[in-house]
Amino acid sequence: MRAAVVTRFGDPEVFELTELPDPVPGPGQVAIDVSHAAVGLIDVYVRQGLYRDRPGLPQPPYVPGLEVAGTIRALGAGVTDLRVGEPVVTLSGTGADGGYASIAVVDAAMTASLAGTGVDPALAVAAVPNAATAYLALTEVAHLGPGERVLVHGAVGGLASAFPGVARTLGAAGVVGTVRRASLAGARATALPYDEIVAAEDLVGWVGDRRFDVVVDPVGGQLRTDSLRVMAPMGRMLLVGNASGDWEHTVPSNALWGGNLAVLGFAAGYYLPAHPEQARPAAAGALRAIAEGLVDIPVQSLPLAEAAEAHRRIALGGVGGRLLLTP
Repeated sequence: MRAAVVTRFGDPEVFELTELPDPVPGPGQVAIDVSHAAVGLIDVYVRQGLYRDRPGLPQPPYVPGLEVAGTIRALGAGVTDLRVGEPVVTLSGTGADGGYASIAVVDAAMTASLAGTGVDPALAVAAVPNAATAYLALTEVAHLGPGERVLVHGAVGGLASAFPGVARTLGAAGVVGTVRRASLAGARATALPYDEIVAAEDLVGWVGDRRFDVVVDPVGGQLRTDSLRVMAPMGRMLLVGNASGDWEHTVPSNALWGGNLAVLGFAAGYYLPAHPEQARPAAAGALRAIAEGLVDIPVQSLPLAEAAEAHRRIALGGVGGRLLLTP
């Protein structure tokens, strides 16, 4: 199979396109002929070596990629609920490697069928994993209730843009998004089911007396602390990323007990392996939001040989959707 291999930790030039032996699925696994592989910011961080000492994450040489779409190539022992040739998409509990290749082997439990959904594979891998993450974060962690109000930072980002649609299907009364600067609140933002979009720097002044029950923060930095000022009593803040790159920022803990607030972290890549039974219900929730037209994610595709360029674009920001590799 063809694969884009990270040969060492470092800059994007560490990628090498190479031929590797075709992998074979083990018990409870499936092999997938990959049509599209998603590129995410976590892929960039792992390649840079930011998590080099974290157990369970790959060491070079390795093939990155958490999420793929394609068709089932082979079934491992014990897999009876999928069939060869079936169109599928995988979720983020597959590990941190293996997707940037023409064949990927993943756990069957993290694989959702696209048969009969009408969702094409590019949209599936662009939208389903993030929408499933949003579904799990909002239902299992934030416990979003009908009639509650939601604030989503980085509103047009790949992960964040899945939250408003899923929140709507769960009964949210209102969803507001923030963007880094006002010029980003254009056609992309208005295509998503937000009530309003506001520049992050204007948030505190703009919000007035309004308060939010759930804040979704994939950005971090000072915006994280500013958000505490616009949360309702018993509000929950979901930490789902750190796109600001500010790894030193801390939240003032006294503001939490004083405001009856909670700050909750969520990473699907760690949650789903411990709760594999949640993967397919989350995928079903994601597909429901997509079918209702509530998850609109622009897709850009590059050939597998341009994995380094894909990482450069992700690191620079401003992709405004999902970036895919096509083997």
